[in-house]
Amino acid sequence: MPERPTRITVVGRAQCSADVAELARQVGEKIAQRGAVLVCGGLGGVMEAACRGAAEAGGLTIGILPGIDPDSANEHVIIPVPTGMGEARNVINVRAGEVVIALDGGYGTLSEIAVALRAGIPVVALGAWQEIDEVTPAASPEEAVRAALELAGAASNG
Repeated sequence: MPERPTRITVVGRAQCSADVAELARQVGEKIAQRGAVLVCGGLGGVMEAACRGAAEAGGLTIGILPGIDPDSANEHVIIPVPTGMGEARNVINVRAGEVVIALDGGYGTLSEIAVALRAGIPVVALGAWQEIDEVTPAASPEEAVRAALELAGAASNG
C-alpha cells in the first residue's frame, strides 16, 4: 500500500485582508512544497488564498463545501467535497486533516479549533487564537507548516 501524504487543514475567515491572504497563500505554497495535501472549507478568503498557493506549487487541494454544488468551490480547489451541511461541515473539514493551521479567524475558526482540540488533532495558529494554551503559535508561514508537519508526525506515531 502506498504511503499517504500528510493532510493539513487550513482554516480562517471567508473574507480577509490582502496581508492575511498573502500569509495564507504562502502557507498553501509551503504545504505543497513539503508534499502534504491542503484541506480547507473550499470557499473564499483564507481558504482561496491557501488553495491558490498550494495549486500554484503543484499541490493537491481538497475543499469541504457547506453546500451541495461542487462548482461553488474556489477555482483552486482540485477535489471539491459537497456536503450540504452548512457550518456543520466544519467538523468534517477539521477531521479530514491530521493537523490544523488557523489564520486570522473569527468565531467560525474558533469553533474549528475547538473541534480539533477535542478530537486530539493538533492546532498551529498564525495570527489567530494563539492565546489558547493547547495551540502552537507560529510567527511565519514557514514556521507554521514546519510545526504542523512535526505535530502530525508525532500524532501519527504516538
